[in-house]
Amino acid sequence: MVEKIVQTAGREQLGDFAPTFSHLNDDVLFGEVWNEEAIDVKTKCIITVVSLMASGITDSSLTYHLQNAKNHGVTKEEIAAIITHATMYCGWPKGWAVFRLAKDVWNEKVEELTDKDRYQNTIFFPIGEPNDAFAQFFVGQSYLAPVSTEQVPIYNVTFEPGCRNNWHIHHASSAGGQLLICVGGRGYYQEWGKEAIEMTPGTIINIPANVKHWHGATPNSWFSHLALEIPGEDCHAEWLEPVSEEEYKALG
Repeated sequence: MVEKIVQTAGREQLGDFAPTFSHLNDDVLFGEVWNEEAIDVKTKCIITVVSLMASGITDSSLTYHLQNAKNHGVTKEEIAAIITHATMYCGWPKGWAVFRLAKDVWNEKVEELTDKDRYQNTIFFPIGEPNDAFAQFFVGQSYLAPVSTEQVPIYNVTFEPGCRNNWHIHHASSAGGQLLICVGGRGYYQEWGKEAIEMTPGTIINIPANVKHWHGATPNSWFSHLALEIPGEDCHAEWLEPVSEEEYKALG
């Protein structure tokens, strides 16, 4: 039997002051619309969260609906993908604001047995599995977790301390390139012939197509970034030589 949605907040908080509004909130919105059976409750929760996010609503009402989404089966991985996907259309400030609320709602902690576990408890996105398919292009251990595989593929890439990828180029005949968004730890991004840029949570790096570069963790910190491949023509990655120990250690 499908659970019936019941809401009484309207009458409890505004019953005497606004009885018509209370009726519409409790009896129509929640009593009828939320119990309409064409869409399951989990889907309604997702639609509501995205609608409030798009409207810039980041107060207690959004927190309520995030909690409601969690209660109706939306996982931490799913809400991360949902917010990330909606951010592409709603804007980065709204995305960051919603993530701050969602982190408090989905605040599950993994048992801290290893350094990896301890680091996972500091970031919202999952670390994922060892990045074995690209291991030959990395110095040290990296991990890969798909965040969104629809429309704009987004992956969370995590580097253990001291891990970095080789110099490489995202080739394209037009458009293309890559966007990096740091979501945890501390790392570096460097273009060929330029000074390295330190990346900390919130740092955004726009990488043009056909630019030689590398990115990775500092020697003493884990590091995670979201990686978004920018659509273009004739896109492909060319992996080059590793970053030398001398180059890497010179960054401090």
